[in-house]
Amino acid sequence: MLSRKKKPLWFALIDSENLSEKKAILIAKTVQRNFADAILVGGSTITDQTELDKIIKAIKRSVRLPVILFPGNITGISQFADAILFTSLLNSDNPYFITQAQVLGSLSVKKYNLEAIPTGYIIIGDGGTTGFIGRARGLPPDKPQIAAMYSLAANYMGMRFIYLEAGSGATSHISPDIIKTTKKISKCFLIVGGGIKNADTAKTIIEAGADAIVIGTLLEKEHYKQLSSIIKSIHK
Repeated sequence: MLSRKKKPLWFALIDSENLSEKKAILIAKTVQRNFADAILVGGSTITDQTELDKIIKAIKRSVRLPVILFPGNITGISQFADAILFTSLLNSDNPYFITQAQVLGSLSVKKYNLEAIPTGYIIIGDGGTTGFIGRARGLPPDKPQIAAMYSLAANYMGMRFIYLEAGSGATSHISPDIIKTTKKISKCFLIVGGGIKNADTAKTIIEAGADAIVIGTLLEKEHYKQLSSIIKSIHK
């Protein structure tokens, strides 16, 4: 489902927890008008799978975009999605988030016939809620070589995708040095998220080598004008 194209990709991230169907549909239609390539649905603290299913079905009824699960735990798996970022939180101190949750969720992914996208998930800095819940030992934001080593290890273990995460609502984005070094060493499809709040930041991240960016907080806060300017900048 995910592949390199001439233009950079952008994914909308929707946290289904405590989100109404009406709001989910509004966001989905807005991002489709802004040429999103896919909608990621997930969150670090999702516990209600029935609620998750309702949100995904509402999105699928409203837009033509693929819906990709971005689960923080096994409760983030839904049969109504098209695919799943099958992530391993590589710098977690808790083995559960590296391999055990993946083992527990694997049969559901097969049963629901979801396309599994093998992804090395790496937290840079404190990672916000994601870093806290996932017990991540955040990588230093000023040490690109460390991030690159994690990415290369993921590559050697067969993961074809890397997701560098600054965290939901992050005050700062992933540095260009980390992106450049990671891209140069690992050669994976590189997704970057967290702290992307304006067009200049998005352009910097794309020019550094990201294949795709993820935008979530702007959508939650309905900052749609900023979203539009970001998309115009990266598509230039």
